[in-house]
Amino acid sequence: MQTLTAKEAKNGFGRLIDLARAEPVTVAKHGRPVVVVMAAEEFARLKQAASRQTIKLKQEAR
Repeated sequence: MQTLTAKEAKNGFGRLIDLARAEPVTVAKHGRPVVVVMAAEEFARLKQAASRQTIKLKQEAR
């Protein structure tokens, strides 16, 4: 996973978008990771997987 500084992300927002479409990108501020930017499709996939896992856990708890 690639990391950009907040300044790099701000000054090169188009580049950030391009990078994030290929893989998640960490944005760091003062040397600490603060956010991860990812493609909308990847976010939707992760949300769906989490939802399936929640349903599975609820069914197993019965």
